Amino acid sequence: MAYLKIAFENFQSIKNQAERAMSQLSLDQLHYSPNKESNSIAIISKHMSGNLKSRFRDFLTADGEKPDRDRDGEFEGAFHSKEDLLNFWNEGWSVLFETLEKLTEADLARTVYIRSEPHNAMQAIQRQIAHQASHSGQIVYLAKMLKNEEWETLSIPRGKSRQYNESMKLEDK
Repeated sequence: MAYLKIAFENFQSIKNQAERAMSQLSLDQLHYSPNKESNSIAIISKHMSGNLKSRFRDFLTADGEKPDRDRDGEFEGAFHSKEDLLNFWNEGWSVLFETLEKLTEADLARTVYIRSEPHNAMQAIQRQIAHQASHSGQIVYLAKMLKNEEWETLSIPRGKSRQYNESMKLEDK
């Protein structure tokens, strides 16, 4: 169960990082797109949620690309409120976390399919960790760009690494 625990923690960290970035933005900022070929944070989060719902609903028994998924629709439209965006966002994460909680160590070796391509369940989970992490990074980058000097860092502030490292050394003593 160690792998499943680590996977759960990785997904939780990815989700939290994106949410901390999104929390700093207005609805208009969440819909900002640098150009017509780029996605807004709202669209990225819509896609991430749609992907999670498709991949992890009936994870062990149905192809991860569900016939009712409207992938193209994930890249269109807007949310009327930040609450609507976050509700949609959380739907996908709920499907993921509920599925992970039900999996057993033996399930990790089972074959699952994504677009008819076989993976063992562990590979499919790793694929999703990479997918979600890359999009979370896009969200953070866009949010940081939009906030500029008003950005509240999600980790150690720039120029504070030495100070942080020194304080960690003192705690270890």
